[in-house]
Amino acid sequence: MKLVVVSGLSGAGKTVALRQYEDLGWYCIDNIPLDFVEPLVAHALINDEPRYARMAIGVDARESPTQIAYFPDHLESLRTRGVDVDVLFLTASEEIILKRYSETRRKHPLSDEQTSLVEAINIERALLAPIANAADVTLDTTRLNLHELRSAIDSRMPGSTRKLSVLFLSFGFKNGMPDGADYVFDVRCLPNPHWVPELRPLNGRDAAIAEYLSTQPEVTAMQDDITRFLDRWLPTYEAQDRAYVTIAIGCTGGQHRSVYLVEQLAPHFKKRFAQVVIKHRELT
Repeated sequence: MKLVVVSGLSGAGKTVALRQYEDLGWYCIDNIPLDFVEPLVAHALINDEPRYARMAIGVDARESPTQIAYFPDHLESLRTRGVDVDVLFLTASEEIILKRYSETRRKHPLSDEQTSLVEAINIERALLAPIANAADVTLDTTRLNLHELRSAIDSRMPGSTRKLSVLFLSFGFKNGMPDGADYVFDVRCLPNPHWVPELRPLNGRDAAIAEYLSTQPEVTAMQDDITRFLDRWLPTYEAQDRAYVTIAIGCTGGQHRSVYLVEQLAPHFKKRFAQVVIKHRELT
């Protein structure tokens, strides 16, 4: 069993980090009382459910001071049970935390009518010192944006399964634009098999359509241009930690040209991305 304890100052990115673990397939629980952790682990150790193999829990200043003071003892007890525990502590400069709270206008968990935000930050640093001192990794997020923080979490797990999922969608403009497309390519300018009587009843997945379109120079040029464009720009989505990208290709009716191009493009990108999905809106 692998357990990660994610802790840190409010405004340093703990919630973002915990969500990143969840996106990477970990079973995550935020703000769990520390005295519940050992019973949870005991339950997990005697169960074969896959979700218990990798767990991440969030612990922060919302926990009682007494339990936080005992954190090193909780940690030692877990390791004595044979649990592989890793403690990640996130911190940031006072200036940046103040800036982030100013932007979000959220209330600090330790601030009140008698305690200013600056005072709450200093109290929190002292309160969480037992966790910070026991951390295996301390991550300073002062200079990290959202995507860089996620990448920093991801880089700690070389075996990460998080990959960009690419959907290639064919559609017909006559039935309206698709929702949620990141890129839309209009291929209505290409030769249309609809005007060839023997090809009209077929669709872009049929061999006769493929044979016809593959001999058209404009179709080949369009396919090459789209391929080069996506080869250049899809990796930037992956670098920005996007989970899904939808590539929509449309012709007039969504039967021939768009279907053919989707069928031709997808195999090329399956060599590069873990999950490439094909959907033909007008054929379903």
